Amino acid sequence: MSEHTSATEPVLSVRGLRKVFGTQVAVDDMNFDLLPGRSLAIVGESGSGKTTVARMIVGLEKPTAGTIVACGRDRSKPARRGAERKLRGREVQIVFQDPYSSLDPRQSGADLIDEVLRVHHDHHASDRKRIVGELAEIVGLDQRQINAMPKALSGGQRQRVAIARALATDPHVLILDESVAALDVSIQAQVLNVLADIRDERGISYVLISHDLAVVRQLTEEAIVMQRGIVVEQGVTADILDDPQHAYTQMLRASVPGPGWKPQRMRERKAAADAAAEAAAS
Repeated sequence: MSEHTSATEPVLSVRGLRKVFGTQVAVDDMNFDLLPGRSLAIVGESGSGKTTVARMIVGLEKPTAGTIVACGRDRSKPARRGAERKLRGREVQIVFQDPYSSLDPRQSGADLIDEVLRVHHDHHASDRKRIVGELAEIVGLDQRQINAMPKALSGGQRQRVAIARALATDPHVLILDESVAALDVSIQAQVLNVLADIRDERGISYVLISHDLAVVRQLTEEAIVMQRGIVVEQGVTADILDDPQHAYTQMLRASVPGPGWKPQRMRERKAAADAAAEAAAS
């Protein structure tokens, strides 16, 4: 953990975060704190702004306004030096949704992880090989799988390689941007279990970007619900999912198929949520 943070200080703190693309407000006045070893979900439909938040945290987008402090350091503005960029990369990593495009098809999983270790750490070759093996074991890949090219792996195995690669920097915060959305349900459950074990063993903090409330419930303690760039509900995950207060959150909750589920009912609740959003904006 950074010398600038402690177990009681947020490892990630966001204040007044705003992002505007032209005339479109993608994120408006977001605020939250994430403590070490905790998990936060940012929930919403496509276009709600949740992925834009992830991209700003990791440095792929520059905020229009507001601050992002990770591991005690302000990363609201672009890094000025190469050393600062590397430090930011070590502290906060991201795993994207698509395991098919996020890995270099010309490198094996072992080579991908070794490359990260060479860039971010001063390890001898033998130590790097040992760490690659340890990371493979952590994410549930055997030696054949970690040494295979991505095209020889299943989607779930590729996503495990992506997670191992992100863990190679020994990050304090791992952003999971719909990272299990493309996986089969059974594989998804396996990957979620791996992530939960990693958090317990390493004390890493997660920011989970998702539209899947079942995944959110399994992996996070706190949640933020976004609609059209605005935070409409925020608090303990179980409270939000079990007793949603905002019409939009209620619509998301109702859209989860269950006994007696009817598409028409979901459309009616979505229309009510949209009307509530229009009224709040006016």
